[in-house]
Amino acid sequence: MNAVHPDWLIPKWPAPAGVSALFTTRAGGRSHAPYDTLNLGDHVGDHALDVAANRALLHQAIGAHPVFMAQVHGSDVLELDARTPHGRSADASVSLEPNVACSVLVADCLPVLFTCDSAALVGAAHAGWRGLCGQQGQGVLETALEQFVTLGHRNHAWRDGQAVAGEILVWLGPCIGPQAFEVGPEVREVFVAQDPAAAEHFRPADRGKWLADLQGLARQRLAALGINRIYGNDGSSGWCTVANPSRFFSHRRDQRLLGGSGRMAACIWRS
Repeated sequence: MNAVHPDWLIPKWPAPAGVSALFTTRAGGRSHAPYDTLNLGDHVGDHALDVAANRALLHQAIGAHPVFMAQVHGSDVLELDARTPHGRSADASVSLEPNVACSVLVADCLPVLFTCDSAALVGAAHAGWRGLCGQQGQGVLETALEQFVTLGHRNHAWRDGQAVAGEILVWLGPCIGPQAFEVGPEVREVFVAQDPAAAEHFRPADRGKWLADLQGLARQRLAALGINRIYGNDGSSGWCTVANPSRFFSHRRDQRLLGGSGRMAACIWRS
């Protein structure tokens, strides 16, 4: 990795040698308000030349090729290589090719990065509540980890040829926090219908609404897959995109107040 902006987040997790990751903030780019300054989203109304310049800055900083998807709050997963174009529709990606960065764009949704002890492969997922919940308990995390494990089997990444959940590491990046994520009762109902234990991640709010803990729901889904080596976002205020306007973009906050919001990127790659 080359020199990165000092405000960007470098995950604190025991990733193996040869695996790098980061999360950009709104600092260090060329976009103007309300996208100031490092907006990486090309679909939010920002000037195309500014977005291209910002993406070039990211590429130069990480020394790898970030591949950006057209995210649709679904659960489709792409396997990336150096020829994968930007803009393919999916909400997660996996790769074993060096210097290709699995990348997700966020501005309130939860970015999820994952790798394994062997450093053989990496992946990233974009988890808003719809993608996280999915259908009948199969959301973006379940689908992404299934493909991650399959790719690992194909390339002999697992000890003794077996996929061991204990070999997988996960980092959760900034997202809308549990004090700010107000949802309707239908959101709580669909999560609780899939798993009654999800109720612990919702608190009553005003007017019949609920406050949802997105990172808590993600941790619960990961634990159900046997994955417990989870780092990063713990639901505290420093991780909340809404509560930190000088550092993070927030679609929910900025769209209403400013008429637009940029996007940050979470990236992970093998060297």
